[in-house]
Amino acid sequence: MDLGHPVKAGPLLELNDATVVKNGVRVLDGLSMTIAEGEHTAILGPNGAGKTALIHLLTHDHYPLAREGAAPVRVLGRDRWNVSELRSSLGIITADLHHQFVEGHSAGRIRGLDAVVSGLFATRGFLHGLAVTGAMREQARASLARVEATHLADRRLDEMSTGEARRVVIARALVSEPRALVLDEPTTGLDMVARGRFLTLTRRIAQQGTTIVLITHHVEEIVPEIDRVVLLHRGKIAADGPKAAMLTPERLSALFEAPVTLDRVDGYYYARA
Repeated sequence: MDLGHPVKAGPLLELNDATVVKNGVRVLDGLSMTIAEGEHTAILGPNGAGKTALIHLLTHDHYPLAREGAAPVRVLGRDRWNVSELRSSLGIITADLHHQFVEGHSAGRIRGLDAVVSGLFATRGFLHGLAVTGAMREQARASLARVEATHLADRRLDEMSTGEARRVVIARALVSEPRALVLDEPTTGLDMVARGRFLTLTRRIAQQGTTIVLITHHVEEIVPEIDRVVLLHRGKIAADGPKAAMLTPERLSALFEAPVTLDRVDGYYYARA
């Protein structure tokens, strides 16, 4: 599927000895890895591994320690970004973003279609004073259709279930046709049915050509389309490689510091402590 992206300018993500210090603690310690466009990747680690700090690094909410040589962080070949432009090129879905739309400054009063339109301006729901065109609204409706949420266009987010609101937030991320979709603990707050629908949607987005980067501590969220897994432990990369080599009882037991058993069903992995 041709999404009309410009010519690729470099790898999706490059970390080169990236270190982040927060409150005197190295929450990320010398991370180095490259993720290419089209390389669906999961970054897996327990709580406290540094996953949130990694997301904040991508969104420019955290900055790495300055040093000489190559830039510690490059996204799509660039180490300097206008934050609004970055949000259009890299769709990032976090639980915090979800809560901002449903429970935050807009208190859920924004309707589904307007929430998606706001993605074209990289705002958090506000459209006042912005020149919204009919073409933009049609683009937003197409994005809602892509995630099977057309029926949510005129409903307020505070009237939706958690799963419905999550679909709207994903449509908002996709409306600008980003190079990649970064999912941070994406099924938090979803019930069993909504979680299954979400994983099916993630698979379809991956198959349509948008690169998926999944950051999680749930092995079962790693959809079959993801071939690479990076194991993150105490701010460092513990291992990085093909999914089958990374998702083993031995590696997961070491990662989570507890005995772990593993099953595989229909391309999914299921771990039990």
